[in-house]
Amino acid sequence: MSGLGAWLHERVPISSATLSHLTNEPVPNHMRRWWFALGGTPAYLFIVQIFTGILLAFYYQPSPATAYESVSYITNEAAYGWYLRSVHKWAATLMVAAVVLHQIRVFFTGAYRKPREINWLIGMCLLGCTLVMGFTGYSLVYEQLSYWGATVGANIAESVPWIGGVVKSLILGGDAYNERTLSRFYVLHAAVLPTLMILLIGIHIAIIRIQGVTELRFRGDESASPPHFRFYPDHFFTELTIGLVLMILLSALATLFPAILGAKADPLTTPEVIKPEWFFYVTFRWLKLFSVTTAVLSMGFIVFVMFAWPFIDAWIRRRTRFSEASVWVGICAVMAIVGLTVWEAVVAH
Repeated sequence: MSGLGAWLHERVPISSATLSHLTNEPVPNHMRRWWFALGGTPAYLFIVQIFTGILLAFYYQPSPATAYESVSYITNEAAYGWYLRSVHKWAATLMVAAVVLHQIRVFFTGAYRKPREINWLIGMCLLGCTLVMGFTGYSLVYEQLSYWGATVGANIAESVPWIGGVVKSLILGGDAYNERTLSRFYVLHAAVLPTLMILLIGIHIAIIRIQGVTELRFRGDESASPPHFRFYPDHFFTELTIGLVLMILLSALATLFPAILGAKADPLTTPEVIKPEWFFYVTFRWLKLFSVTTAVLSMGFIVFVMFAWPFIDAWIRRRTRFSEASVWVGICAVMAIVGLTVWEAVVAH
C-alpha cells in the first residue's frame, strides 16, 4: 500500500472487500428488465436538475423587474445558456414522467403492500414534490403564461374550504401577485423542495435496503438460476447505461427542441389561452368539468385515496373476495388520466 493509501486507510478504515460486501446485495432477477428499474431514472434526472439549476442560478434574478430579462440573457447571450436551460426543462419533464411511471409500476405489481406501506407514502410525497417543483419552475420564467398560470393556481388554492385564503397568501405573499411572489417561488424551487426531496429519497432508499426489493415471479422464470444477481457490477452498470442513454436523449431534445421564451408577463393583459404544463392537463380539464369547489374537493379526495390505497387495498383483500380489485381500479385510473390529458391537449381553446 502506498504512503497516501496507508494514510487514508488509517483515518478511514474501509477496505475494498468491505465496500464490495456492502454494495453487493442480491437483486431479484426481474430487475434485469429495464422497466422494473425505473426507480433510478428520476434520481438521475434529479441530479441533472440540481447541477443545471445551480449553473442557471448564477444568472437568474428572482424579481418581477429582472426575472424575464435574466432568463432572456441566459437563453440568448450566456455561453451555452440555451443548452443548460433546455436540458433543465427537459429533465424536469422526463422526471415527472419517470416518477409517474414508477408509481404506476409499483401500483400494478402490488409493491406497496405490507410491509411496504410507508415507502408508498414516501413515493407519493416525492410525486407531489416533483409536481410542485415543475409548477414553481415554470412560474419563475415570468412569461405571460407562467404569470397567469401562477395566478390561476393561487385562485384555485383559495377555493379550498377553511384554509384556502391562508394557502393563497402563503403562495403569493399577499392577496395578489406582487413583488414578493417570485422570490417565494424561487426559495421553494431552489431550496425547500430539493432539500425535502433529498431527505425523502434518502429515507426511501434506506427502507428499500432494509426491506429489500419486492420479488416478482413470471412464467418461464422458474428455471432461472440463480434467482438473484449482484448489485455491483451487474445492476450498477445497467443503471449507468440508462443514465448515459438519458443524457444522450436530454442533449438531443435540448438541441432539437430548445426552451423558448414567450412574451413578458403583463398583469394588465389576460392572454386568450392559459394552458399549464402537460402534467397538469388532467387537473385543468377536471376543473373545467365541474364547479371550482366541487373539482377541488373531489381532487382532494382522490389524492387522499391515493395516499391511503395500501390500507384500503388491505381492507378489500381481507373483507371481500376481490383480491385483485386494485388492478381494475388502476386500469380505470390510468385510462381516466390519459383520456383527460389527451382531451385537454387537443381541445380547441
